[in-house]
Amino acid sequence: MDLLLAQVFSIAKRMWKFRWPGLLVAWVVGAVGAAVVLAMPDRYEASARIYVDTQSILKPLMSGLAVQPNVEQQVVMLSRTLISRPNLEKLVRMADLDLKNQSKADQEATIERLSKTLSIQSTARDNLYTLAYRDNDPETAKRVVQALVSIFVESSLGASRKDTATATTFINEQIKGYEAKLEEAEGRLKEFRLRNIQMMSSDGKDSASRLAEMSGQLDRARLELREALNARDAAKLQLEGERSRSANTTTQSLLQESSLSVATPEIDARINALRSNLDSLLQRFTDQHPDIISTRKLIKDLEEQKRKEVAELRKAAMAAPAGGGGAGGSLVQQELSRMLAAAEVQVAGLRARVDEYSARYGQALAAVKTAPQLEAEAAQLNRDYAIHKKNYEDLVARRESATMSGELDVASGVADFRLVDPPRASPKPVAPNRLLLMAGTLLAALGAGIFAAFAASQLRPVFHDAGELRLRTELPVLGVVSRLMSDTEKRRERVDLMRFAAGSGGLIATYALGLAVMAFMMSRQVG
Repeated sequence: MDLLLAQVFSIAKRMWKFRWPGLLVAWVVGAVGAAVVLAMPDRYEASARIYVDTQSILKPLMSGLAVQPNVEQQVVMLSRTLISRPNLEKLVRMADLDLKNQSKADQEATIERLSKTLSIQSTARDNLYTLAYRDNDPETAKRVVQALVSIFVESSLGASRKDTATATTFINEQIKGYEAKLEEAEGRLKEFRLRNIQMMSSDGKDSASRLAEMSGQLDRARLELREALNARDAAKLQLEGERSRSANTTTQSLLQESSLSVATPEIDARINALRSNLDSLLQRFTDQHPDIISTRKLIKDLEEQKRKEVAELRKAAMAAPAGGGGAGGSLVQQELSRMLAAAEVQVAGLRARVDEYSARYGQALAAVKTAPQLEAEAAQLNRDYAIHKKNYEDLVARRESATMSGELDVASGVADFRLVDPPRASPKPVAPNRLLLMAGTLLAALGAGIFAAFAASQLRPVFHDAGELRLRTELPVLGVVSRLMSDTEKRRERVDLMRFAAGSGGLIATYALGLAVMAFMMSRQVG
């Protein structure tokens, strides 16, 4: 610590030797700095405040129908990109700042100055934006702020409409592409259906379902054929029995036998077939199904018809004469022959049906082998068609939404720009702050003087201590000769000290007086 203090004192002594050059430098720097501060032109600030209202009553009403952009984010991005090269060039023309420009360099300098002096401040919570600009002329600053406000509002409208037009154009191009894809998919699907029309089913069932359905139809047809064959065989037996009895019995016994053995094979066969079909339907459907209701009604009608025919046959048999056994036997045999013929016709029809169902079943069974590949191809075509159709319909819906969004922007705008404070220039200059600059100039002058003295002491060093001389020269010091000052030299040194104090104090006093005068003048301007 002592060594450090010794070094500080040594440096101070060396600087004291060059105090007058330092004082001269301080006066020069102070004078030049004061002249520069006083010569700086006054700058006036013009500002305006804009409130951006992003809440519109139309937007919640149109929610889900029109695209709702993030208006707050758009406005913030607009404010950040407002000071761009195109906008600055437009601002120069609108504010007539290019009237004094004589060359391209002057134009560039004006744009550069604008980019540095324009300011946009915002409070994101309140959506309040302050536009400010400083210039030597208050009217010029006001014109610049007015032009900036106009550009701020116009840029928001133009950007929104341009985005809507760009989005609509892009969607239209995509719609054209997907429309071509959709037509191509429809063509492929149509060709596939025409090529495999015999394999297509109108009810939408696959090959396995159709095969199972045909198998069920074939089984029912075979069952009905067996029932018809049984009914035909029964009719044959009755006819043969009737013929054998007619030769061995009397007319009365023939009439009694005929009245007791009256039968209706055709109706019985139909009733049995309908009952079998009813059992099959009951296994798949409820009692309220239309097929079940109609089948039961048909069975009831056939039973009623059977009762009537039996009654008529018995009545005819009872009305025959007692000795006419041959005639009565002939009537019964005729009725049985008629029934047998009807049973033969029914058997032939059912055989044709069974043959047709068997052929269809064979074709379906053969088609099952190629059906999976055809069904997979059809599924792929249907899937491609469904995807293209869905994308096409979505794009059409989005185009309508984009059109509605553009109309909504035209009707309500992106946001409502309200000019809270119109452009206004300050009546007094806001810059430069001469009080602060003068104080800084004084400090700079004092620092320059101290630095000048220090630099001179380093360039021409003087040693005031034997130890420092020994340390610097690394030579032994044999002795020290002291100097005795006379009264005249002491008096001269005191006068010199007083002059230095007066010079330093004069510099500080001059600046203090200047600051006081400037503060007084500024207070009068405010008053």
